[in-house]
Amino acid sequence: MTSALATAPPKQRASIPTPLAHLPVLERETVAALAPQPDGRFLDGTFGGGGHTLALLAASAPSGQVVALDVDPAALPRAASLAADPLVGDRITFIHGNFGDLADLRQRYQWPAFDGILFDLGLSSFQLDDPARGFAFRFEGPLDMRFNSDAGVSAAELVRDLDEASLADVIRRFGEDHRAQAIARAIVRERARSPITTTTRLAEIVSGAVGGRRGAAIHPATRTFQALRIEVNRELDVLERGVVAAIHALAPGGRLVTIAFHSLEDRLVKRVIERASASCVCPPELPICICATRPLLRRIGKPIRPDRAEQAANPRARSAIMRVAERTDVPVGDGVSLP
Repeated sequence: MTSALATAPPKQRASIPTPLAHLPVLERETVAALAPQPDGRFLDGTFGGGGHTLALLAASAPSGQVVALDVDPAALPRAASLAADPLVGDRITFIHGNFGDLADLRQRYQWPAFDGILFDLGLSSFQLDDPARGFAFRFEGPLDMRFNSDAGVSAAELVRDLDEASLADVIRRFGEDHRAQAIARAIVRERARSPITTTTRLAEIVSGAVGGRRGAAIHPATRTFQALRIEVNRELDVLERGVVAAIHALAPGGRLVTIAFHSLEDRLVKRVIERASASCVCPPELPICICATRPLLRRIGKPIRPDRAEQAANPRARSAIMRVAERTDVPVGDGVSLP
């Protein structure tokens, strides 16, 4: 589904008032890294609440363009609200799609190269705060966890259908929880008694399996919920495909900015950027370089984390880590090979 959202032509202005109740993470740092200019073309691969898109539109006024992607159809009304502002107008194009499909989307819509691409990973506040989406266990809701609730397999179906070993593997790999086996065993035992269909019931089962919170900093079900969400949405597969496609989609000098919220995401992004930035991929036993590798990316600065003021204002930003890389002028076919 495509929605090109257009109203009146934009007027020159340094800032745009927002109708959206959303606190974008590392907004100032993101804008500084992408350095939007008038006439620039940018991709926000994770529109969410629209905060970063809004910041890019404001910084690139009066003529900068933003293509905004989101796999969640619930983001469309927020994008429409933003486009209704005459200071935005036809400078935003919203596409209901997954950034993991960026290569196909770019070919389908014949997008030229972008001057900047942003991936703000994980959940949006709108998803997390809606009990009906099933992402959080602080209130009762259906055990869903799909970014696109119209497609795919829900968390309730995974919990119902996976055997104990597979459940433990998902929780161990994507939740990085050493108690995965005990949690999986408890889930299998309890689902035999009655189906596990709500967030609160699953949280209670996990808590009971590991002995409760007992003063721990995070709830014992946090990692299990993260693991199921990643598996439901195939998040790491999507992320790798999206980052690789983004490198191909950047114009020379264009910037890639990623904001990750857990170590699995950040490690994957770091690995792809390191590979794309390599100037030599020869085996370590060779005494000299013979590969003549040409890097596609140049790493910019060190990873960035929110400062104390932002963490205090927005506690959900505490685990965020931002990485920035810049596209070189090496053609994709002539540069380092990517995954």
